[in-house]
Amino acid sequence: MDSPKQLIGVIDEPGPARNALAETIARDGLAVIAVDTPEALPAEVSLVVAHVRAVPGAQWAALCERLPTLVVSDSRAESGLLEAVDAGLVDYIVEPLRHGQLLRRMIRKVIKLRQLEEARRQDQARLEELNESLETHLAMLRLDQQAGGQIQRKLLPAKPQTVAGVSCDYWFAPWLYLSGDFLDFQRLDERHLLFYFADVSGHGASSAFVTVLLKYLTNRWQAEWDGSAPEALPPRWLADLNRELLDTGIGKHATLFVGVIDLERRYLHYSLGAQLPMPLLVADGEVTPLAGQGMPVGLFPGAEYPSLGCSVPENFRLWLCSDGVLECLPGDTLDMRLRELERRVLASETLEDLRASLALGQLVSGDEAGSDAGIEALPDDLTIMLLSGFGNVDS
Repeated sequence: MDSPKQLIGVIDEPGPARNALAETIARDGLAVIAVDTPEALPAEVSLVVAHVRAVPGAQWAALCERLPTLVVSDSRAESGLLEAVDAGLVDYIVEPLRHGQLLRRMIRKVIKLRQLEEARRQDQARLEELNESLETHLAMLRLDQQAGGQIQRKLLPAKPQTVAGVSCDYWFAPWLYLSGDFLDFQRLDERHLLFYFADVSGHGASSAFVTVLLKYLTNRWQAEWDGSAPEALPPRWLADLNRELLDTGIGKHATLFVGVIDLERRYLHYSLGAQLPMPLLVADGEVTPLAGQGMPVGLFPGAEYPSLGCSVPENFRLWLCSDGVLECLPGDTLDMRLRELERRVLASETLEDLRASLALGQLVSGDEAGSDAGIEALPDDLTIMLLSGFGNVDS
């Protein structure tokens, strides 16, 4: 339906011919105003029908630029028609009074196209406005995530550090700004060291919040521990964390390894929840995956976790890697990649050695990156933790 505000301006010399042209255009209910010159057109006009004799040749370009213009003439040979065509008019029609129906159709088509163009222009303006708003919100979100990432890294232990002859070093590189990986290493008492290594499902803020919850809960549980039965600590913590995660209702679960090192016995008490890859113990020129299996933490109500343990040699290296590391290894199957990881861990004396063998040497870790450096190159959250001892000098 045509808007009643669409006004057609007719430019022609005064007289019966102009009146007849205006009446022909108005026959289908179109609103028409007739004037002598382009300057006399009111601002409300949306389309012009101009007789070639009424507009000087030098004015056609300005008129066509100002408004969509249809040109009419009484003859194809009429003087000035070519100038009007060259100026960029919408179309022209010869003997308009004989072809009134065609003229009105052309007018309605131009009006429709003008309406579509105006709608497109408004949509474009609205789209640009929305894009600007989206970019602003994305920038705010990026800043929020960067700030969150900095806070998350503040919760990590100091590195490298040595406590009671056992050294801990790690490489922590989020997939984006926040990581679903987390780890900790600290002294429980004079005889025991605690460490854990977690990989929360997914990426981003919700996964990172789970690591904050993990840090809070382990600190609380550590304060509540009375120093007895260290072998029971890892499985109990996993069971408690499983319950806490389910109670949050956020749909997040984690793979987790919790270890307690008995410094007097040189013994490792541990438990795990679906850890992959398994921690790798290197001693006496051999690499051994730690034994055991357990259910993911945060998936199954009432899940129980195993109490496991093994002796730790005097000189050892214990490697823990998040599953993102497997994506950096060659191999068509998971088993091939796990074997390749064992080979590279055995050949690595330091954290830097393993990073170099995984082609990660040029990527900055999360605590080294000030902004976006290296982020796009990561296939996943990547975390590597190395414990070694027992003869190291305390830091």
